[in-house]
Amino acid sequence: MFDGKIAYSRYGSGERLLLILHGWGCNKEMFAPYAEHLAKSYTVVVPDLAGFGESPEPKAAMTVGDYTDLIIAFITHLGFKKVSLMGHSYGGRIIIKMFSKLPLPFEIERIMLVGSAGIKPKKSIAQKASLAFYKCGRRVLSLPPLKKLFPNAIDSWRKRRGSADYNSASEIMRKTLVLSVNEDLTNILAKINVPTLLFWGEKDDATPLSDAKLMEKKIPDAGLVVLKGGTHYSFLENPSYFLRVADSFFEN
Repeated sequence: MFDGKIAYSRYGSGERLLLILHGWGCNKEMFAPYAEHLAKSYTVVVPDLAGFGESPEPKAAMTVGDYTDLIIAFITHLGFKKVSLMGHSYGGRIIIKMFSKLPLPFEIERIMLVGSAGIKPKKSIAQKASLAFYKCGRRVLSLPPLKKLFPNAIDSWRKRRGSADYNSASEIMRKTLVLSVNEDLTNILAKINVPTLLFWGEKDDATPLSDAKLMEKKIPDAGLVVLKGGTHYSFLENPSYFLRVADSFFEN
């Protein structure tokens, strides 16, 4: 697990807490301008998740549940009794997972999920066959004689198959990513019992718009805002619109 110190930035001095969780491969600096803006009526805190930004990597791979427990402990340490949450991509995944751990030491007032991860995509027959072939090949190439003859074969094959996030990560963080993407949080959505805003890019190819529509259907009190032409980083592509939407939601 994680025994290091979580780095974070703090903005404003409002009585209410707004915690913003960044996505995989990002850090707290990505949300700095948004945090400054939203700090008009909140104390806004943006941590670096373990293994990103200025927060050290864990000593062993972490599950989504591990990250969630860490963030729950972090919020509890801050001392606020009521908190609103915003999460992009992996940060949204942590927020969803939090509702599997009710009751919490604090009250969640409302959440905003931005291109949130959490729904495991269904693999096609071709994708399943490709994965099975890769796993079989990896086992064969791990045999001592072949490993000695072709020491870099597995790493080379992995780089050709893996995503940019996977290939750029350390061994521990690669294992963490695999644990995360293989966990489907769909069954938790119905447990989200607070007002929820979904902000999505129309052309998001990392967490597709179909995920947002499923979340809107499953979460009891959810609304969806779609940025036309937006991608997985919709909040960066039209900051003024994103902040107008966020202001309206968090000030209600």
